Amino acid sequence: MKIVVTGFGPFGGEKINPSWEAVKALPNEIGGAEIIKHMLPVTFNGVRKMIPELIVKERPDAVILTGQAGGRSNITVERVAINVMDSAMPDNEGYTPEDEPVFEDAPVAYFATIPVKTIVKALREAKIPAVVSNTAGTYVCNAAMFTALHTIEVSGMTTKAGFIHVPFSHEQALDKPRPSMALETIREGLEIAIRTVIGDLTKND
Repeated sequence: MKIVVTGFGPFGGEKINPSWEAVKALPNEIGGAEIIKHMLPVTFNGVRKMIPELIVKERPDAVILTGQAGGRSNITVERVAINVMDSAMPDNEGYTPEDEPVFEDAPVAYFATIPVKTIVKALREAKIPAVVSNTAGTYVCNAAMFTALHTIEVSGMTTKAGFIHVPFSHEQALDKPRPSMALETIREGLEIAIRTVIGDLTKND
């Protein structure tokens, strides 16, 4: 079994991105599955190019994308990605889309195909704050989730995919108080999420 797990590089003036810091600290094997880790650029064009290439190359059983959601105090498992790019803040290439589709002639939205509520339940049982989120925003994280699900759909693959947002790390909250979570807790949460996805895939075999 093969699981692709991605995080993002820093953006918005931050020195780190806790999503990638947690992903790169994951073991290379979890529950018998090979874990393939990739850092994505915080650019709309970058994720729309890299994610399809990654999925087609690796043909994984599941894709778990992760990103930073500053201001959230929980690990939030996204339920839906929408076909729109709209942001007042430029991405790391300076691109600021307004009311643009992620892909022309694509559905208005895709639901995550990983077990969203089961993941949240497993995290909360491990005493890690977690909730279901019904909006991945309209920035690069949403574009990444939509791209992954759209790629899988049009390729006719059975790969499961979804997106998990994580809070700021404690390091990022040192200078300006804001909701944060220890990086080790974020890493542990992602490992639990991966194990839950593996369990779901195995159950459905």
